[in-house]
Amino acid sequence: MKLSGTKLKMSQIWKGDACIAVTPVQIAENADLSEVKEGEKMKVSGVSKGRGFQGVVKRYGFAGGPKSHGQKDRLRAPGSIGATAPQRVIKGRRMAGHMGVEKITVKNLEVVEIKNEEKIIFMKGAIPGPVGGKIEIQK
Repeated sequence: MKLSGTKLKMSQIWKGDACIAVTPVQIAENADLSEVKEGEKMKVSGVSKGRGFQGVVKRYGFAGGPKSHGQKDRLRAPGSIGATAPQRVIKGRRMAGHMGVEKITVKNLEVVEIKNEEKIIFMKGAIPGPVGGKIEIQK
């Protein structure tokens, strides 16, 4: 079973004494919600938010260079990019570049509540992508 829908703005639901953070998903008009049950674990896929061109500190969490000891303009630089011997940059080297806009799948998200008349499913936790982004839900 595969459902497609649109991610809505994150909110919260009160169940008993607990406040649960949920992401509502508006399911497509022609979809059948009879197979989906509350408390069920689902696999949710979406396209992550785009971040544009980013440096190595933001993209990979590199530490950057020292602020003092004779360093100038090296604070957020990547440092060494390899040895002298292969006279080239080895493939797979982590460098600055485009970040985001990748398909991301989050497993074991729990269905907290279902509103059949509005075709909305409330999933526990965060779902990848922007508000209004396309989402795919699988059992």
